[in-house]
Amino acid sequence: MFELLEYTFFQNALLCTILIGVSCGLIGTYIVAKRMVFISGGITHASFGGLGLAYFLGLSPLFGAAVFALAAAFCILYLSDNKRFKEDSLIGIFWSAGMAIGVLFIYLTPGYAPNLLSYLFGNILTVTGEQVILSLLLCLVIIVFFAKFYRPLFYIAFDKEYSRTHFVALDGLEIGITALIALCIVLCMKLAGIILVISYLTMPQAIAGMFHKNFTKQLVWATIISCAGSVIGLFTSAALKLPSGATIVLCFLLIFIVCYLWKRKR
Repeated sequence: MFELLEYTFFQNALLCTILIGVSCGLIGTYIVAKRMVFISGGITHASFGGLGLAYFLGLSPLFGAAVFALAAAFCILYLSDNKRFKEDSLIGIFWSAGMAIGVLFIYLTPGYAPNLLSYLFGNILTVTGEQVILSLLLCLVIIVFFAKFYRPLFYIAFDKEYSRTHFVALDGLEIGITALIALCIVLCMKLAGIILVISYLTMPQAIAGMFHKNFTKQLVWATIISCAGSVIGLFTSAALKLPSGATIVLCFLLIFIVCYLWKRKR
């Protein structure tokens, strides 16, 4: 198996797996703490509309997905914050609309969209050097953002009204973290795919939450579990010739079950 490390495509896959693991570990902990799991699902599926439109226009699918993900994230944030619509209704609207737009434009595109399945179900082995660089940049931005704004993010995650009364720059921070969530989801598509990306943002955090209630410890352990599960899943998928995204998610599930049984036994 270690002979795989001699190949550039596997080196790219391994680096991207670790970088996305760190990003999702941090972002996912905030998402779970703030109970934004289904919002993330809405953003994920809304980005499919950008994929379809990008294929139709001959642009980069990743760019189209990022535009749609950011647009959906900010729309959900703005409309739900102003109490104009219920949050779950907005999620349903963007979820279904994004998928419908994507299917429509893919149908209108002449020929066959060859890389579509890699975005739906993930294929980390096809990641390029440019995507590794993008993952590195995003990972660094997320680390710096959490290090600089840790305490305000902690307040916002657990008590938004408390943050307002203590003069936290709520609007700016929410815009920043929402943008990072959307971009993290888009880059995670190559790893786990649109169908499975939501589990990548919740399972490591759920495992960490079994053992630690402290927010800082959850951030650290969710990141460790996310990276470890990703690397194990990547090598397992390569050895057994299985889909990488599904194998990584099943590794997370196996870790979750083992930890749950061990915790219950204790």
